[in-house]
Amino acid sequence: MDNLSELLHGFTIAVTVPHLLLMAVGVLLGILVGVLPGLGAPNGVSLLLPLTFGMQPVSAIILLSSMYWGALFGGSVTSILFNIPGEPSSVATTFDGYPMARDGRPTTALATAFGSAAFGALIGVILITFLASWVAQVALAFGPPEYFAVYFLAFASFVGMGGAAPIKTVVALAIGFAIAAIGIDTVSGSVRLTMGVDELVKGVNFVVAVMGLFGIGELLVAVEEEFHARAVSSKIDWREVFRAVGRLPRHSVALLRSAAIGCWMGITPGGPTAASFMSYGIARRFSRRGRYFGTGEVEGIISPETADHAAGTSALLPMLSLGIPGSATAAVMMGGLMIWGLNPGPMLFVDQKDFVWGLIASMYVGNIVAVVLVLLTVPVFAALMRIPFVVIAPLIVIICVVGAYSVSNSYLDVVMMLGFGIVGYLFKKLFYPLAPLVLAIVIGDKAEDAFRQSMLLSKGSLGIFFANKLVTCLIVGGIALLLLPLVLQLTRLGRKPAPSANETTAQEKVII
Repeated sequence: MDNLSELLHGFTIAVTVPHLLLMAVGVLLGILVGVLPGLGAPNGVSLLLPLTFGMQPVSAIILLSSMYWGALFGGSVTSILFNIPGEPSSVATTFDGYPMARDGRPTTALATAFGSAAFGALIGVILITFLASWVAQVALAFGPPEYFAVYFLAFASFVGMGGAAPIKTVVALAIGFAIAAIGIDTVSGSVRLTMGVDELVKGVNFVVAVMGLFGIGELLVAVEEEFHARAVSSKIDWREVFRAVGRLPRHSVALLRSAAIGCWMGITPGGPTAASFMSYGIARRFSRRGRYFGTGEVEGIISPETADHAAGTSALLPMLSLGIPGSATAAVMMGGLMIWGLNPGPMLFVDQKDFVWGLIASMYVGNIVAVVLVLLTVPVFAALMRIPFVVIAPLIVIICVVGAYSVSNSYLDVVMMLGFGIVGYLFKKLFYPLAPLVLAIVIGDKAEDAFRQSMLLSKGSLGIFFANKLVTCLIVGGIALLLLPLVLQLTRLGRKPAPSANETTAQEKVII
C-alpha cells in the first residue's frame, strides 16, 4: 500500500502540462532516433543529455526516458518496413514483421508490434512499482558466474528452441563469437584478431554488422528473386489499426510469457536484445503455428516486441535501486543522475522520493503518449510500402552506407557493412539462422568476460557454476535446452513403428 500511495503522489508530479509536453517532445525525438539506423536509444539519449543540465532532475529524466520509449517504438518501424533494424533489440521483429509487410499488411504488422510493445512496457512498469525490494535482493546476488549463466541460457535457447538445425545454429554462434572477439581483450588487455588493421582495435560495431546482415543481405536476395517485379501496395485503413490491436488478447499466452522473459532479462544483465531473441525462439518452439514463423506470423511479432519493451522498461529498476544499469541506455541515464547530483542506489528511494516516484509515474503516462503518437503515424509509415522497389532499393543502400559511416566516421565500417551483407546473403541462401549470429556478436564478448572472471575467482574450477541455487538453476536450464534436440530426436526414433512381417520379408529379399 505504501508503494501505491507513493505512486499516486508521483502522478501529481508527472501529470502536469510542462511534463506532458516534455513527454511528447521526447517521444517524437525518440521515434526519429529509432527510425534512423546507426543512432539508437543510447546515442540519442547521449546527444540529448547535455541539453538537460539546466533542467530540474525530474523534468530532465522524464524527457530522457520518454525519448527512450520513443526509440524503442521507432526501432520497429524500419525493421518491419525495410528489414533494417533501427534498434539492436528490433532485429527479431524483422523475422516476421518484414514478411507480413511485404505481403501487403504493413498496417497490421506495425499496429501489432506497437500494441504488444505497449503491453510489455506496462508489465515492466508494474514490476518496478510493486516488486522493487524483491528484485533488488535477487540482483544483489549476481556476480560473474550468474552473468555467464544468463548468457549461456540465452545461447542454449537458440540451440534447443531456435527451430533451425542445431548444428547450423552452433556454427552461426561460433562465427558470432569469433566476430565478437575482434579488438581488445578486456580481461588481459591484449589485441586479438585485428590482422594488423588499427581501426579494428575497437572491435566490430553491432550497428555496422546488423545493417549489412539484414539491410544489404535482404536487398541482395530481393534483387536475385526479382522482388522489384512485384508491386507492393497497402491500403491505409484506420479500422485495421484498431482491429489488429483488438486481436492481441487472443494471444494472451504469448504476451504473458514474453513479458515474463523480458522482465527477467531486463533486470538481469541479459538486456532487451537477448530478451527479444529468446522470446522469439521459445514462441517458435511452443506455438501451434511455429512452423509458419518467418512467413509473417502474428506471434512472431508479438513475442519479440513484448519482451523487448518489458526488458527495456524493467532495466531501469537495477539502475535506480542498485546503481547497476541493465542496458546501455540505462547507463547513460545513470550518468545523467550523477551529473544532476543524485546517487543511484537504495538510498535514492529514501532521499529523493519525488524524483523516483515522479519518474515511475511518468513511465505509465509516457508509454501511453508513445502509443498514441506512434499509432497516429502508422498510416504515414505504412504508406512507404507503396513506393516502387526501384526507388526503395537505392534508398536502403543510402541509409545503410550513411548509417555505417556515421557510427565512427570510418570508411572501414562501410566496407565491413558491405561484407556483412554478403554474409547475410549466403546465410539466407544456405538456410543458416541469422539470429544466433547476431546474438553472439552482441553479447559474445560479455559472456566471455563473465566466464573468464569466474574462472579467475575459482582458480580454474567449473564448480563455481554450481556454487549456489541461482546459478545452478540457470546452468542446468541451459544444459537441458542444449540436450533438448537430442532428446526429441531419440523420442521420435523410439516412436517409429516396427516393420511388419511383409515389409521385413521384402527387406530381406532386397538384401539377398
